[in-house]
Amino acid sequence: MSVSTGAFRSFRTTLEMIKFSHTLFALPFALLAAFLAAGGWPRAATLVKILLAMIGARSAAMAHNRLADRKLDAANPRTAARALPSGALSAGFVRVFLAASVALFVAAAASLNRLTLLLSPVALALLLLYAYTKRFTTLSHLVLGLCLGLAPVGAWIAVRGTMELPAWLLWLAVTVWIAGFDLLYACQDVEFDRRAGLHAVPARFGIPAARLGLGYHYRGMEKLMHLIGPAYTKELFFTARTDFSAQDALRMGLVNQVVPKADLERFTRDYALVMARNAPLTLRSAKATVEQLVRPDVERDLAMLDKLITDCFNSQDYQEGVKAFSEKRRPQFQGR
Repeated sequence: MSVSTGAFRSFRTTLEMIKFSHTLFALPFALLAAFLAAGGWPRAATLVKILLAMIGARSAAMAHNRLADRKLDAANPRTAARALPSGALSAGFVRVFLAASVALFVAAAASLNRLTLLLSPVALALLLLYAYTKRFTTLSHLVLGLCLGLAPVGAWIAVRGTMELPAWLLWLAVTVWIAGFDLLYACQDVEFDRRAGLHAVPARFGIPAARLGLGYHYRGMEKLMHLIGPAYTKELFFTARTDFSAQDALRMGLVNQVVPKADLERFTRDYALVMARNAPLTLRSAKATVEQLVRPDVERDLAMLDKLITDCFNSQDYQEGVKAFSEKRRPQFQGR
């Protein structure tokens, strides 16, 4: 591998580590704040400095977060493939990257005005604190929102040199938006967060409606009742339990099979091969029929189902199936 290729891969891995593309969450608000503060587009030089400050601040925050969480990330199957746990990047490299990002942020802040420079340590402290908040408080989601809310505040101060009401309102808007998004994001790690003793809201309170005072729409409950029956549907909603085991799911009918983890790949492959031997058009028709029959009568597309059935009988696969049956051999379906 050439030096240039290796450098490019390291650069790409670094961008993936800090989720550089997620800068778009705060960037529109920062640009909006700069536009409002300037009464139009600010000077190009100011805009470039704002963007550099954002890149430096966010890169520093993400690098520090990855360093602080590297052991947790290694233990979590969802994050074990990240750059630090997988060894794609070394901790030493990330520390150097962190220092460079901090330097970029401070230099950009200093080049804007005196207030941005004076407030830069405060912003950095909040950004770096976030990495540890989920270890001791469920307010970590709100802290993350406050961190990204710094973007429009910083942009406003960069242009005006003062803090005014529109900047506070933009900070509030970004804070609650990002906090809500992070709550949803944390739902995928509920079980791991509980085992690791982390204080994410979904892990702390669970996410059933009965614990939030919400009501589920009857359409969604109807689909669940069709799947597992009225008794189990009542059990799920009345108890608000979230600790159902695989055997519980099998008993209820939420899943069809439960296999040991070590056998999962083999079982899945063998099961897929069993289905792959059957006629594709028949499988398509059966799948569509089940999907339509769980809908209310007025929403069912029966004409579409009739067409799919007719397509099966008019297909070459149907002729092949009949011929193979008469010849006592396995049919070779082509999906047409």
